[in-house]
Amino acid sequence: MLQLLWFKRDLRVHDHAPLAAAAAAGRVLPVYVHEPEMLRADDHDPRHAAFVHECLHELRDALSERGVPLLELHGTLPEVFDALCEQLPVGAIYAHEECGNGISYARDRRVRAWAKGRGVALHELPGNGVVRRLASRDGWHEQWLQHVRAPRICAPPHMVGATAHELSLVPPQFVAPHADVSRVTTVPGMVNRQRGGRRNAEQLLRSFLHERGEHYRVAMSSPSHAIDACSRLSVHLTWGTLSVREAYQGARGRAAQLRDELKALGRTSHDKPPRESLTRRQQSLVSFASRLEWRDHFVQKLESEPALEYRAYASLFDNVWPLAPQAERLDAWREGRTGYPLVDACMRSVHATGWLTFRMRAMVMSFASHYLWLHWRQAGLVLARAFTDYEPGIHWTQCQMQAGVTGINTIRIYNPIKQAAEHDAAGAFVRQWVPELAALSTADLLRPWDAPPLMQQMHGVRIGRDYPSPIVPHEASYAHARDTLHALKQSAQQQGVSRRVWQQHGSRKTPLNAPPR
Repeated sequence: MLQLLWFKRDLRVHDHAPLAAAAAAGRVLPVYVHEPEMLRADDHDPRHAAFVHECLHELRDALSERGVPLLELHGTLPEVFDALCEQLPVGAIYAHEECGNGISYARDRRVRAWAKGRGVALHELPGNGVVRRLASRDGWHEQWLQHVRAPRICAPPHMVGATAHELSLVPPQFVAPHADVSRVTTVPGMVNRQRGGRRNAEQLLRSFLHERGEHYRVAMSSPSHAIDACSRLSVHLTWGTLSVREAYQGARGRAAQLRDELKALGRTSHDKPPRESLTRRQQSLVSFASRLEWRDHFVQKLESEPALEYRAYASLFDNVWPLAPQAERLDAWREGRTGYPLVDACMRSVHATGWLTFRMRAMVMSFASHYLWLHWRQAGLVLARAFTDYEPGIHWTQCQMQAGVTGINTIRIYNPIKQAAEHDAAGAFVRQWVPELAALSTADLLRPWDAPPLMQQMHGVRIGRDYPSPIVPHEASYAHARDTLHALKQSAQQQGVSRRVWQQHGSRKTPLNAPPR
C-alpha cells in the first residue's frame, strides 16, 4: 500500500513528523496540490506563488535524493485524492495540521469528511506549538515548551515510493502544467524579493545566530536597520521550509554557547567591548526564542476561533467601520500617497520587497484603521497580498489588535509623525522610498506640509502637486479614533465581552510584543 504524504505549508523534509510516519508505515507517495481556489483567493498574490515554486524545487530535489519523486498536481480537494485512490493503492494519508485561511479550513473539513466516508485513514500531526481542539488556554505555555524542546525528527535517508507503472496511472488532468500560474517565478514591481527554499532558510538562520542578530533587540523597530538585524525567517516559518522547533532550538542553543563564552571571558576591564558584544548577542537570541512563542500564541487564536478572519473578537466592534471600502482612501494608502511620509514609504517598500518590520506593520495598520477609518478586513487584505510571509493566524489577529477591536488589548494609535522621529530620525528610509521628498531637510520630512513655500520651491518639491497634502487631518483623526474606540472598549468591559475574549484567547503568560521577523 502507498502512504500518501500531503505537503501543504510545510515544504521541507527535516523535522517533518508526517514524512517520518509515512516512511515508517510503508511506501511513500509525496503529493503537493496547487489548488485553484487558493490561487484565486482575495488574500493570494503572485509573490506567494513564486516563493512556493522555489520551495517546491528544492523539496523535489530533497525527496529525489531519498528515492521518491514529488507528485505535483493541480485541482480541487478532495476530488484529486479521490481520483488517486481510484487508480492507486493508497492506504492512508499523512499531513500536518494546518491553521490557514478560511478556504483551507473548509478544504480540510471536506478532506476529513471524504476520508471518513471512503475509509481512508487520515493522520494529521501537529506541525508547530498550536494545539487543535484546545480546551483551555491554561497550561498552553507548558505545552508549547514541551513541543519546541522535543527532539527534532530526522529525515529518513531513504524511502521506497510508487513504481513507474503506478505513477503512470495518475490521472493526467490533475498533473500541474509547467506554464501554470502556480509556477510563476517573477513578480512585477518587486525588488530584493526573499527567495524560497530550505537552503536559504538555513543560511538565514546561521547568519542570524552567528552574525546579524547582535542588534536584534534594539534595531527591530527601525524600518532600515531591521532589514539586516531581524532574522528574516518569518517567510520560511510561514511556508515551512524551517520548523518553529528548529528555529527555537537553534536560538536557545546558540544563546547557551554565548553564555558559556561570557563566563570564560571573565570580567577583566580590557575585555569589556567583546563582553558587551557577547551579551547583546545572547540577549537578542533569548528574545528571538521568546517571540517564537508569541508567533504560535497568535496562530492559536485563529485555530481556536477561525471566524476571526472575518469578524471581530468582540461583536460590538463589527459595525464601527463601513464594510464597503472607501475607495479613494484605500487606494491612496495602498499606493503610498497619503501625504504622511513614513506611512507612504512603508507601503511602497512592502509592495516592492514583501517585507516590513513589526513596528511599521503595526503603524500602517493603525493608520488605515484609525486615521483613514478603513475596516480592518479591507486593509488587512491589502497587506495579506503584500506580505510574502503572510501567515493567516498572525495576520488577522494582529490586524484586529492593531485596529483596537479585541476588547482586551491596549488600544494603540500610532502617530506616524512620532514614529518617523523615533525610528527614521535621519530620514533615510523615507528618502529611499519617497524620493520626491529627498531634498527636504530632515526636520521638514516629518511634516512636509508645514515646510515654507519658499523652502519647497528651493528644493524643487511643491506639496499638493509633487507630493500629496495629508489625506486626512492629523489631530482630528487621532481624536476621533481615540474617543470612539475607548468608549467601545469600555462598553465591552461593562457587558462582560472582554472577559469572554480573555478566557478564550488571553495569554496566561504575557508574550513579548513582536513576532520573529
